[in-house]
Amino acid sequence: MTPNQPPGTPRARIPGPQQPPPSYPRIPAGLWKRCLGIGLALWALTAAAAYATDDVTPLPTLILLGGFLTPVTFMLWAYERHGRDPGATPLLGCFLAGGALGVLGASVTEYQLTHPSLWLYVVSGLAEEAVKLGALMYVLRRHTRIRGPRAGLVLGATLGFGFAALESAGHAFDAAVSLQGLDLRTLLETEILRGMLAPFGQGLWSAVTGAALLARRRPDGRFRLTAPVAGACLGVSLLHALRDSTHGIALWLVARLSHAGLGGKLFAPDRAPRPTGGQDHLLTLFSVGGLFLVALAGAAWARSLAHRDPAWRNTP
Repeated sequence: MTPNQPPGTPRARIPGPQQPPPSYPRIPAGLWKRCLGIGLALWALTAAAAYATDDVTPLPTLILLGGFLTPVTFMLWAYERHGRDPGATPLLGCFLAGGALGVLGASVTEYQLTHPSLWLYVVSGLAEEAVKLGALMYVLRRHTRIRGPRAGLVLGATLGFGFAALESAGHAFDAAVSLQGLDLRTLLETEILRGMLAPFGQGLWSAVTGAALLARRRPDGRFRLTAPVAGACLGVSLLHALRDSTHGIALWLVARLSHAGLGGKLFAPDRAPRPTGGQDHLLTLFSVGGLFLVALAGAAWARSLAHRDPAWRNTP
């Protein structure tokens, strides 16, 4: 009761201690779900419009939506669930750095398609993963407090998804342009396939190398390129090479099993044999099965790294 206040007057409520505002911008819960749903609807409407009008005007929208929908959705999910630890700036920096490298990745992969070779796949996979690892170190060079396998998984995957966004857009554009003009069916097939494989490709591989790198970062912020980091980079490079060579390996397996029509070489750069009859079913089985096995191996590896960090299991 304050002085000169009449008896019986209710006492003024004194506000309690206020919680400090969060140090990072908050986004609405579940925004990534809305982004995914709206993006899929817009992509489907744009594809339908392109089919109905047979016009090239919706083509840029279709390519950008198909390439960026999965990566941006993951980035929103990662920021909503784990943005408090690394902050918005490292997440955005990793995504943009990966995107800048994605154009280079698309051109390298296109060269592989015209010059198929198992050793080329291994060398290019190792080069891509090493460059992404270097980009992650460059982005985080001034964020010395960021370390640990959980931060490595999140930031590595974010950089990988940024890489996948422009890489997928480049492949979609290349699939749409042919000697006969616009090939919309091939474009849509490419975007659907790459959109489904994006979580099990570039993002997953970069998550593994990022976790290995930040798990061994020194308290003063210096990076340690130890044997486990080099082993992780080599391992994901082999997964990268296996995924790129899945179709060639499937062709070779079908040729060995059917003894007809496809030849016996693992890769045939001078010609692209087409399967016939039952060979087509075997080729689809081996191709899809190979992609599934590579994705499963990468997911199991990343999951084992996540379970080594108790903080990850305690995340709500």
